[in-house]
Amino acid sequence: MDVVSITQSIKNKAKDIGFDLIGVSPANSFPENQFYKEWLNKGFSGEMTYLERNPERREDIKQVLPDAKSVISCAMNYNTDYPYSTDLSDKTKGWISRYAWGDDYHDNIKDKLQILMDYLSSQLPQKVTSKIYVDTGPVLERVYAKYAGIGWVGKNTCLINQEMGSWLFIGEIISDVELDYDSPAPDRCGTCTRCIDACPTDALLEPYVLDSRLCISYLTIELKNKIPVGLRDGIQNNIYGCDICQDVCPWNKRASISDNQEFEPREGLYNPDLDNLSSLSPEAFRAMFKGSPIKRTKRRGLLRNIMVAMGNSGEKDFIPHIKECLKDEEPLVRAHAVWALWKIEGVQSKETLLSHRRAENDMMVNDELDSILSSI
Repeated sequence: MDVVSITQSIKNKAKDIGFDLIGVSPANSFPENQFYKEWLNKGFSGEMTYLERNPERREDIKQVLPDAKSVISCAMNYNTDYPYSTDLSDKTKGWISRYAWGDDYHDNIKDKLQILMDYLSSQLPQKVTSKIYVDTGPVLERVYAKYAGIGWVGKNTCLINQEMGSWLFIGEIISDVELDYDSPAPDRCGTCTRCIDACPTDALLEPYVLDSRLCISYLTIELKNKIPVGLRDGIQNNIYGCDICQDVCPWNKRASISDNQEFEPREGLYNPDLDNLSSLSPEAFRAMFKGSPIKRTKRRGLLRNIMVAMGNSGEKDFIPHIKECLKDEEPLVRAHAVWALWKIEGVQSKETLLSHRRAENDMMVNDELDSILSSI
C-alpha cells in the first residue's frame, strides 16, 4: 500500500472509531517548539514544574521517538448544547469548565488512539514503532495539530478549527512510518482581540502569549496553595477552570454540537449551586467526582475556589455556608472562607474573624486574618 493510500486508510479508520478531525504532520521541530523554552524562562508556567522537565523533548519530538517520521493528530469535539458562561449571570451559581462536565477524557481518547495505532501496525508488513500521548506527555500537541491542518493556534492559545471552533480534545500518535502530510492550517484570528479583552485577570499578555500564573484555569486547578488576593476578584464565579476566552471567540458562535453522551454534564455540574457544593464532605467529594477531571484539584482546592466565588457574589445568603467552612478541617479552605466573609460583610465581620483566630501553627489562616484585619 502506498503512502497516500495508507494515510487515507488511517483517516477513515479514525473517523470510524469516533474522531471528528484527523491530520498528519512531519515529525519536525517547528518554530513554535523554540518559543516554548522562552515561555518557560519567563516563568509563565508558574508552579507547573512538570512542564520544565526535559524541555528538549518538547523542542525535538525525535527525543521522544528517535526514528519518528510522522505525527498523527486526532481531535474530538466536546461542545454540548448548553449556554456559555458569558451568557449567564446568576451569582449564586458557579462555573465549571465545559471540558470537565463529563468523564475524564484522557482515557477515552487514549483508548481510541490505541485502536488506531494497532490498525496502523496491521496495515504494514514491517514492524511499526509508535507512541501515544494525550495531554500528559512531552509533546506540543497544538503545534503538531496546527501543522496537521486540524486548526490554528488562536490568540487565546487554544487550537481553533474553522468548522468546530475550539472545543476540542486532542491526542496524537508519533510513528516511525512515513505518511502523506497535510498542510498547516492558516491563522484566521485576523484583527480580533475579543479573547484578550475579555480575560478578567489579563492573563493574555499579548496575542498568542499566556501567563499561566494569571490564568483562572491555572489558579483554580494547578495552583495548590492560596490564590493571590489581588487575583481573587477576577476569578468571579469560576470554581474549576474557565471558558471565557473561548466563550467570546467568534469561531465558537458557530461551533458544532457533539452528540457524544460522554461529554454531557454529570448531574449537578452544569452551572452548579455554590451552597450545595460548599458542604461536600471528603467522602461525598470522592463519590461525586470519581472518574472526573475535577478530582485533580482535590476537595480542598474546589472548596477554596467556592469560597472565592461566594465572596465575589456578595450574596449574604451565603454567610451561613461560609461560616461552616471557617470550621473546615483544611486550613486552605478556612483561610479563603475568612476572605469570603470579609468580602461580603466587611467591617461587620471583624468580631467573627477574630473569634476564628487559630493556634500559632495555623499559619495560613492567621496570615489571611492579619492581612484582612490590618486593612479594616
